[in-house]
Amino acid sequence: MSEITLIKKYNPPPIDKSEIFRYAGMREDFRNLVDECIKESAGILSYNVCYRKFPVKITEKSIDLFFAKTESADLAKNLQGCTQILVFAATVGVGIDRLILKYNKISPVKALIFQAIGAERAESLCNTFCDEIKGRPRFSPGYGDLPLKLQKDIFSALDCQKIGLTLNESLLMSPSKSVTAIIGIDD
Repeated sequence: MSEITLIKKYNPPPIDKSEIFRYAGMREDFRNLVDECIKESAGILSYNVCYRKFPVKITEKSIDLFFAKTESADLAKNLQGCTQILVFAATVGVGIDRLILKYNKISPVKALIFQAIGAERAESLCNTFCDEIKGRPRFSPGYGDLPLKLQKDIFSALDCQKIGLTLNESLLMSPSKSVTAIIGIDD
């Protein structure tokens, strides 16, 4: 188990434009506008991950994550056979939120595209990190039967403010294009 939260900064991962179109619900005939938005967002995104390794113990009724206990049949199935987990938070920074806010007022179509770019960038960052870890598929609070309220415990365990990530009382993260997750580590 790591006693401290580790931080990793990444270069921008490759962009998957098909995912941007999918997230935006747009056809590819918006390609020029999407390319323009990608170019505008390129210099303002940051790619940061904080993480820690913890022991995990699965019992019949609960999962002991060391920093919290929870009930989730879905997470228990995902972690079956693991004795350790890696808990992480990833964010592409506040810059994309600023673009979304700016364009909500002057171009709702661009705001939608920036939402999609932010989602694709956050997922690409998570995929890059998870590919390095080579663990089980990531599992996030709010997915399946894993309670969203586990976010509070993850934020406390990781000290997410180190990468500029905060959680409000409604359990919404800021910056919005951020992810927290648990990865089972095979022994």
